[in-house]
Amino acid sequence: MIKVIVPSPGESINEVQIAAWLVEDGQQVEKDQDIVEIDSDKATLSVAAEASGKIKLLAKEGDVVEVGSVIAEINPDEKGLKPDTEKLPEKKEININTNSQQSSVEKENDTSQNSQKIKLSPLAKKLMEEKEISAEELLEFFKHYRFTKKDVEFYLAEKKKLQKEKTAKTQNFGSNRTIHRTKMTMLRRKLSERLVSVKNETAMLTTFNEVIMTSIIEIRKKYKEVFKEKHGIGLGFMSFFTKAVTEAIKYFPAVNSQIDGDEIVTFDYVDVGIAVSAPKGLVVPVIRNAEMLSLADIEKEVKRLATKARENKITIQDMEGGTFTITNGGVFGSMLSTPIINPPQSAILGMHNIVERPIAVNGKVEIHPVMYIALSYDHRLIDGRESVGFLVKVKEMLENPESMLFAAKNPTEVLLEL
Repeated sequence: MIKVIVPSPGESINEVQIAAWLVEDGQQVEKDQDIVEIDSDKATLSVAAEASGKIKLLAKEGDVVEVGSVIAEINPDEKGLKPDTEKLPEKKEININTNSQQSSVEKENDTSQNSQKIKLSPLAKKLMEEKEISAEELLEFFKHYRFTKKDVEFYLAEKKKLQKEKTAKTQNFGSNRTIHRTKMTMLRRKLSERLVSVKNETAMLTTFNEVIMTSIIEIRKKYKEVFKEKHGIGLGFMSFFTKAVTEAIKYFPAVNSQIDGDEIVTFDYVDVGIAVSAPKGLVVPVIRNAEMLSLADIEKEVKRLATKARENKITIQDMEGGTFTITNGGVFGSMLSTPIINPPQSAILGMHNIVERPIAVNGKVEIHPVMYIALSYDHRLIDGRESVGFLVKVKEMLENPESMLFAAKNPTEVLLEL
């Protein structure tokens, strides 16, 4: 009998939560097959079977178990049941749109940029990765696939099932006074503790400014296709903001500092955390040495880390460290907010949605795409002069992206590495 033991997700973590079983009790499992997902207070990890055989589950979904405890047993001498369908712990989506953010004022009809979503089971996704099959290839195949009577019958059965579920949910809401209770995930519990501690233990203030996004939007429109052809990645807004932050920190290093006891720790590098909304909560993967990366390199890192986060594959190493954080509420339509500092960091920049607004330019009223930005900072370490000066410098660089480079004949093309 082979025991399935809870691995340690990292130092100082003593317990985890069973997030989802990917197999049924008594099912036949194969060696190296993912059988369970576990949540720690930092990340979600998958545990694979060490051998083939019949599995017996010893813990339930939602149970909190200690690291090193036995949660299942595999009997290699017995043949388990073959599942009729693959169990899907939760619907996972792959977003084929590679843009970091779609501007609310930039409406494009290019269908290749539209978000298309398909739902994949863990086993199907793993097989696609092994065979190097992309989501686009699947969609293209099914466009030309000849559907048979059996396919139509399957569609009708699934449609009827979904309609029943939707009707039941709609009818239940407001029709009675039912209360639902669900356990908080380890990640959500840890996040709650950290957010409360930040409010209680720091002197947090927020300063605001506005950025006229006309220049960046024009650069994206002009160079979007050639940038993608050259670097194989879309040109989003996050790379401009990350670059502007790393340049502004050179003038205001206190923003990139931390308090450690009675000492101030200042870094000569910038590891930028990018807040990402994952299926099980907010996570902040880190772009290392962002000050040394080009816009294309930043875009590639943002896409890589965001994909890992949304697929619950983010690791503790991906989130460790970080000297400054950027969060983008604009993708959800936020106009203005006061982001909360990610400890032990001392500052965080909040991006918001882009809206066309009337503004005064050279004594005249003009319509321009405008974004409000916010900097929350720890006043124990960062003074008002530094916080406001930093945000103004970020604003200046975003409104004049060429200012991120000096003494270049064509600074925009140099900035984009074209």
